[in-house]
Amino acid sequence: MQALLRVSKTIDQLNERISKFALWGVLLAVAICSTNAILRKLFSSSEFFQKNSSVMFELQFFLFSCIFLFGAAYTLRRDEHVRIDVISSRYSERAQVKLDIIGFLFFMLPICLLVFYYSLSFFAQSFTNGEHSGDSGLLLWPFKLLMPLGYFFLILQGISELIKRVGYMKGLVTFHEFRKAGHSPDDEVREYLEATNQTRQD
Repeated sequence: MQALLRVSKTIDQLNERISKFALWGVLLAVAICSTNAILRKLFSSSEFFQKNSSVMFELQFFLFSCIFLFGAAYTLRRDEHVRIDVISSRYSERAQVKLDIIGFLFFMLPICLLVFYYSLSFFAQSFTNGEHSGDSGLLLWPFKLLMPLGYFFLILQGISELIKRVGYMKGLVTFHEFRKAGHSPDDEVREYLEATNQTRQD
């Protein structure tokens, strides 16, 4: 079990690093979107804008896809995905972990594996045909590669979370290492304010 927990830690660290890459995607998407808007307002009739507006417009959507797909595993790692706790929050920690294990084994991982499998052929067909966008002329296979990559990292994180739940059942992992147990929105706001005040004092 200790070896599996080390694997889980490695996966967590990997997705932490990938999330930083996704953050740069946010900055780049904002820069492209802002540039496109400025050019549209000031130089809509210019040759440069006419030639590159479609490229910038499509790049925005591709970058948003990158942010979403590469951020999904990190969000799972941080237990930040939308969770309906109306019923499960009334259960004991152990019962909640059992529900998590069932959810990972029978819902999350099988669905992600199916999407990953079919997205590989989606990417392979685009790569083989050298597919380009009809509007901008952008090569599309690098962007279609984002889907299997994103789901691959999400599957890895799902395995990591499953390992941690099993570790909890064996008494090797604490509940708070993988779940934000008992955190209401007020608790999170209070924690944020406390962290901000601490940063200012430092």
